[in-house]
Amino acid sequence: MKAMILAAGRGERMRPLTDNCPKPLLKVNGIPLIEYHIKNLVAAGITNIVINHAWLGQQLVDYLGCGKQFSAQISYSEEPVALETAGGIIKALPLLAEQDDEIFLVINGDIYCDFDFNNLPPLSTKCSAHLMLIENPEHNSTGDFQIQAGMLANPKSNRQNTYTFSGIALYRKKFFQQNTKKGEYQSLKQQQIVLPLAPMLRAAAEQKQVSACVMYSAWTDVGTPERLAKLNTI
Repeated sequence: MKAMILAAGRGERMRPLTDNCPKPLLKVNGIPLIEYHIKNLVAAGITNIVINHAWLGQQLVDYLGCGKQFSAQISYSEEPVALETAGGIIKALPLLAEQDDEIFLVINGDIYCDFDFNNLPPLSTKCSAHLMLIENPEHNSTGDFQIQAGMLANPKSNRQNTYTFSGIALYRKKFFQQNTKKGEYQSLKQQQIVLPLAPMLRAAAEQKQVSACVMYSAWTDVGTPERLAKLNTI
């Protein structure tokens, strides 16, 4: 299995820390966020890693190189501007999967997490994606999704029993083909269009395409300087 680490965002809420440093290179206890992900992936035998980049991306390339120092093989998907999550994944698909049914892992580069990737659940043949959810943190107390019989569900009027998307998920290549407009998929790959993931996930949840489970691991969305500072006190 290959993995993609999303590292193209500007990190506006982290300014001024990200004015001269890409967000995934911000450090927790002296180690860049993205390095934790790479080491955790390699420890689980996932050594073929794709990283997308835009803002100050050359710093990521300079620091990580080809990945040899981590016993990994790193390749890069350069974006002229940050293409949002779905746009970035679609651009990188040639590096991630050849067959429509091929499965790959995607991780947000701006989270801190100690999840053991050896414990990734299998992706059902009936599903085109699997999301790892977490119990709602303080900054997202109403949550993103619910789980119904092991499947991802959109909350309706009832916001109870909701969970937050961790930024870790398994996808089949065909997920992105199924959830773009007819005839749009090839155009997206060629034109490198900015495309968010959340609407795509919500539409796929309505179609019962996505399974989900709750992940019980240390997890922080490093979305503010305050959260980063708190992590560095642990």
